[in-house]
Amino acid sequence: MAHDPAFVDALLDCKISNGFGNRSRAVADSLPYTTASLLAAAQEALRNGVGAISPTSGFHHARYAHAAGFCSLNGIAVAAQNLPGVRVGLLDLDQHDPDGVREIVEHLGLDLPILHGRGTPRTAERWLQQLPATIIETFIDCDLLLVQLGADPHVEDELGAGWLDDEQLRRRDRAVFKTCRAIGLPVCWNLAGGYQHDADGTIRPVLNVHDASLQECSEVWL
Repeated sequence: MAHDPAFVDALLDCKISNGFGNRSRAVADSLPYTTASLLAAAQEALRNGVGAISPTSGFHHARYAHAAGFCSLNGIAVAAQNLPGVRVGLLDLDQHDPDGVREIVEHLGLDLPILHGRGTPRTAERWLQQLPATIIETFIDCDLLLVQLGADPHVEDELGAGWLDDEQLRRRDRAVFKTCRAIGLPVCWNLAGGYQHDADGTIRPVLNVHDASLQECSEVWL
């Protein structure tokens, strides 16, 4: 419903390249599960009225008929298309623009308000202060908010050219959860981008950002 069926078939059959630029069977086999995870979390958020988490990433650059930018299927558009009668909004706090979502929204003529949060170290504090009001203004008429809590806005991210430090990222996430809880807007959130490595070559710095997001979520939701 969110993609060209011929593209989906070719992608899952490994006849064309995925978002990583290869034809890996392991990647193809994972796609129904990662995409369904976001949809299932969205359904659960609607059910409980507060929120749910999909521990997934790799969606927002995938377009209607081709993969791009480490994204193979656009789970955001898939979720929005499979929630009939639900007005869905997207708050994308990845460092990179959700250009794939925008292309699908335009191609299919969907009603899906999108807010992409991006700034510079100089504008960070003002952006954080304005974030609650911006969320309310943009999404007050939505029934569900999909949120990408990207780790790549971190100031030390290798691909993100980031602008927020650890404490500011925590405040970002806290503002999202507190604002949506206050106005009764269910949240379905996932992990999105992050490209830092430590001295051993692991992605522990990225996982630290994701762990902090979960801690802020727990403080507000629980």
